[in-house]
Amino acid sequence: MQLILVRHGETLWNREGRIQGTSDIDLSPAGVSQAQRLARALRKIPLSAICTSPLIRARHTAEIINRYHNLPISTHPDLVEMDQGDFEGLSFKELMACEKDFINRWIKDPASVRMPGGESLIDLQKRAWPPVESLIRAGQNALIVSHNFTIAAILCRLRNISLSDIRSTCVGTASQTVIHTGQDGPVMEKFNDRSHLDADDPA
Repeated sequence: MQLILVRHGETLWNREGRIQGTSDIDLSPAGVSQAQRLARALRKIPLSAICTSPLIRARHTAEIINRYHNLPISTHPDLVEMDQGDFEGLSFKELMACEKDFINRWIKDPASVRMPGGESLIDLQKRAWPPVESLIRAGQNALIVSHNFTIAAILCRLRNISLSDIRSTCVGTASQTVIHTGQDGPVMEKFNDRSHLDADDPA
């Protein structure tokens, strides 16, 4: 089977460099265009299931992709982005100015810290893995629309690498990462593929 991990299209907060975590921010016009391009790239892929985070930026992306597939979309609360706690809504510039000690600890070992008032990467991976495992067990092509840290934590589990190395699995907006799962275990066919964003405007 193929497991396709999609990050939602761009939001205004993505463009502004703000930490959105569980904040429910919709796609920007640019994000809608990104999702349309991604949908066209995925239109001929046979899918049996589409599963999404309940946050609107992910649901909106899933709905655009589903225009070519007409499947029931299932939402799963455990696929939401990592809860950024006290950092929600801050710009990266503001975070760097007021949380230097935390940033240094995050850079040194992101798996060892917890967002103040929020989650750790360990928490995130623990809750996000079961819905992915369920889809893999079903053995049919499935697409998940989720978020950067959520997808990165899932990829660490699939690749059997430490969450301390999560930066190597981070993905861009409207990207697709394709995993083939079979008897030999998971094989990554595409990682953070955004080549569709260079396509012509969707009709």
